[in-house]
Amino acid sequence: MRQIWIITKRELQSFFDSLTAYIMLIAFLGFSGLFTWLYGSDIFFTKQASLQTFFGVSYWTLFFFIPALTMRQFAEENKTGTIELLLTRPVTDWQVIFGKFLATLLLIAIALVFTLPYYITVAKLGNIDHGATIMGYIGLLFISATYISIGLFASSISNNQIVGFLLALAIGILFHFVFGFLSMASSGFVSEVLYFLSLGAHFESISRGVVDSKDIIYFISIIFLSFVGTEAILQKNRT
Repeated sequence: MRQIWIITKRELQSFFDSLTAYIMLIAFLGFSGLFTWLYGSDIFFTKQASLQTFFGVSYWTLFFFIPALTMRQFAEENKTGTIELLLTRPVTDWQVIFGKFLATLLLIAIALVFTLPYYITVAKLGNIDHGATIMGYIGLLFISATYISIGLFASSISNNQIVGFLLALAIGILFHFVFGFLSMASSGFVSEVLYFLSLGAHFESISRGVVDSKDIIYFISIIFLSFVGTEAILQKNRT
């Protein structure tokens, strides 16, 4: 656990040292605040004490932001050769993966903490559903963890950050759009399986305040499979 925390602190510090963290925080708060409060289906337009608009905006904002955060995690180290130095130290591949994963997830959690004034403000405007709001934040953490694990896998494949970014987006599009579209175009058991594979279906369920073990199992499964894929790539790079 000590090794994981050392790697986590190292990676989190690198985000702030390179200004990546500050850019991400400002951009995320800017986009989410703009669309939540001022543009389109904002809270004042819907006249409802709910953060569903914010959760919907954040869902798509994180879809693009997280691949940008993870694209350098392994790709840059593959390019510079520092990954070889890291892997020769007394740490396992899983500790490296989990440390980088936690660092990025902590950065996302920090960004979400900065949006708590949205929650407080809306709660003062009307009778907000606190349970659904809390679950909405939990849903964002689950979807972020899934994006991060996919992004790490994509970054480990290449030494080019752009390739890692585009590959992470491509995999995300598969889970976001392709499975959902194919489920609507199919019927019966096949449709149910494809619908289950859609990220959006599980996020919407949690963000409405519905706690279903199937959603939790889904997110954990995607994260675990991404970790396994990343570990396999690292093992291959060792040889």
